[in-house]
Amino acid sequence: MKEGKTGIEVSIAASIAAKLARVEVVAAYPITPQTHIVEHLSELVANGELDASYVNVESEHSAMSACCGASAAGARTFTSTSAQGMELMHEILFIASAMRFPIVMAAVNRALSSPLSIWGDHSDVMAARDTGWIMLFCENGQEVVDSIIMAFKVAEDRRVLLPVMVNLDGFSLSHVIEPIEFPSQEKVDAFLPPYDPLYTLHPDKPVTMGAYGMPELYTEAKYAQEMALINSKGVVIEVMDDFGKRFGRSYKPVETYNTEKADTVFIALGSINENIKTAIDMLKEEGREVGLIHLRLFRPFPSDELISALKGIKKVAVVERAMPGGAMNSPLFNEISSLVHSNKMGIQLSNFIVGLGGRDVNPEDFHGIIDDMSSPEAAKGAPKEEKNYRVIGVRG
Repeated sequence: MKEGKTGIEVSIAASIAAKLARVEVVAAYPITPQTHIVEHLSELVANGELDASYVNVESEHSAMSACCGASAAGARTFTSTSAQGMELMHEILFIASAMRFPIVMAAVNRALSSPLSIWGDHSDVMAARDTGWIMLFCENGQEVVDSIIMAFKVAEDRRVLLPVMVNLDGFSLSHVIEPIEFPSQEKVDAFLPPYDPLYTLHPDKPVTMGAYGMPELYTEAKYAQEMALINSKGVVIEVMDDFGKRFGRSYKPVETYNTEKADTVFIALGSINENIKTAIDMLKEEGREVGLIHLRLFRPFPSDELISALKGIKKVAVVERAMPGGAMNSPLFNEISSLVHSNKMGIQLSNFIVGLGGRDVNPEDFHGIIDDMSSPEAAKGAPKEEKNYRVIGVRG
């Protein structure tokens, strides 16, 4: 791939990003809508364009198990999955993070059955949000390519040694053709050196990995893992800054759009932020200032950066693509609500669920959310809104 912008499907671009990162082992099982990523990687390996081992497995559970074995042996390891596939490997996601394997996975987010849906929402990743993985969310194809490259640098840092999940929305992003600028192999090599594992499985120097954890040790092991995950945020910021200096595209864990004059903002994850930006531009033409806080990093949760972004904000619409599953509010809202209330920020919070199972969400829907939040009834009912959610567009 030549350096410069190319019109290309985002899934194919993701596989090229893995190639640029010089992955050494790919173990994956095809499932819609991530199939094109691993399918193209198999072609790159078969054609001799990527010097890597491609492991054909019988399930996603086996795919993540093989990734753990490859990473334990010291290989730079990559996989991809979606929906039921992510939940089938759910057990091994915990093992990968607890054993500190720096695996990178492209998660092409898709709705979970039942009813059967191949279309995108965030129910799969939200079911896996507490598995101990670093989690990044991408708004467009360029971010997917850059995030996969950055993910390896973060994961393999000796201060981190944790797996990273790069999330991209199924179909609305994965299957869209976008203009993407690919860095040269030389620049990626300078940014991302070969993986230098701390410990590896090798018959000449035996080590034990994933040993039995007695009650006297288990708490300390999990505490050390949690501290590594929390402290990884600093490395994420370092890597994003370094990437920006080298490649001219800068990223932050929390980014804002049109928040300078706004006292009302949306907060959301993923490609839906582009729809929200369009709605914000429409509102601005009407003389209404509304902003967006875009969370690029979800785990570890970027509390300090979010507090800074929320300064001066009076109302927040948290927009999600996952049902709460019996909780009072949906997953991202619970994080935002906890942060706002524990810091006594006095912000009116509202929770909106949109786009389940790939349903279209138009700019007019976000316009309606702002109208709803601006009504006198919403102001009177603010305390109640903080403990409830609304599903936009649901038909009675």
